[in-house]
Amino acid sequence: MIACLFDIDGTLITSGGAGGYALMGAFSDLFGIESPQSVAFCGRTDRGIVTDLFAAHGIENSVKNWDRLREEYLRRLPVELPRRQGGVLPGVQELVEHLAERTDVALGLLTGNLRRGAELKLTHYQLQPFFAFGGFGDHHHHRNDVANEAIEALESHLDEGIAYDSVWVIGDTPLDIECARSVGAKVVAVTTGMVDAEELARHHPDLLLDDLSDVERVLSTIA
Repeated sequence: MIACLFDIDGTLITSGGAGGYALMGAFSDLFGIESPQSVAFCGRTDRGIVTDLFAAHGIENSVKNWDRLREEYLRRLPVELPRRQGGVLPGVQELVEHLAERTDVALGLLTGNLRRGAELKLTHYQLQPFFAFGGFGDHHHHRNDVANEAIEALESHLDEGIAYDSVWVIGDTPLDIECARSVGAKVVAVTTGMVDAEELARHHPDLLLDDLSDVERVLSTIA
């Protein structure tokens, strides 16, 4: 059995910034901050991003504040998605269709998105049915912890253990590579996000591609 755990933003899709607009708009309105300071988004978990936003603006990182912001973000996200120039990235549709047809492949997610945020994005771009399980950014501040969650979800989905060197993480940031290595997984890295090939190469993915359009190469590599 082979498992493929996909990142979402910059790997499967680009949302045209819908997530950022929804989150920052919700944060600004809920906490009365007209021009919030920017914090790092690339490769981060939603919980980690919000923790940094709270710290940067002196807002208590309480369960109440997190719940308020999460719910307002999720209310705004489906409004923002059709407003932005997003889409499924090159090769993704064909690749996931091929993988979904195989009985020896389990398809899942390893993403910093909230579980519900991931569902909203992938449903909007008609990719949600391909992914039966995953690790998400609802609770974890660090992506390595999301990787552990994704492995637990994978083993629960399979109802058995799996050799971790049979797990592939497909992502677009150094943090995708780092979290894959933390659980002993292999990596396909793509430059369809915010990080260029030179930077990704420094983190030594098993395969580095401009995008996922060379479906046969991806399939032959993971097989």
